[in-house]
Amino acid sequence: MFSTDDFQKMQWHDNAIHALRIIEGELCGDLALDIDFIVEWLPPIEGAYRFRVAPSDLTFHEVSDLVVSINYAAASAAVEPMTIHEIHRESITFPNGYSSFAWKIELNWPPNSFISFCANSFTQSQRMEPITTGAQNLSPGERKAF
Repeated sequence: MFSTDDFQKMQWHDNAIHALRIIEGELCGDLALDIDFIVEWLPPIEGAYRFRVAPSDLTFHEVSDLVVSINYAAASAAVEPMTIHEIHRESITFPNGYSSFAWKIELNWPPNSFISFCANSFTQSQRMEPITTGAQNLSPGERKAF
């Protein structure tokens, strides 16, 4: 399990997002992303890269100010899993003194898309052991294997 304290050592580049879910809370809810977390980029063998990938839940806690801008139409593309380019985090303090983080998840697919919000923390848990594959995301069959 990873958490907010692990942010500096986390890398989500090219991780596929299969779903996002808003979980109702008492004051603020959570934002849960169903991702294929690339646990490890393996050295190429005969020019072909391989990856260790595990279905994981990336959940941001006490979320507010959610903006979702995902535009498949601009890319003239069919809907398929989104992929993360980078996740940015910035410390913020509200006028009432409450501290939190402003998050921005930049997507590399579809292009010019993002998810932004405020949240005080995140947790990430793997739902199964990583699978070694030649793709950066898992097939529906591999995801169901767990």
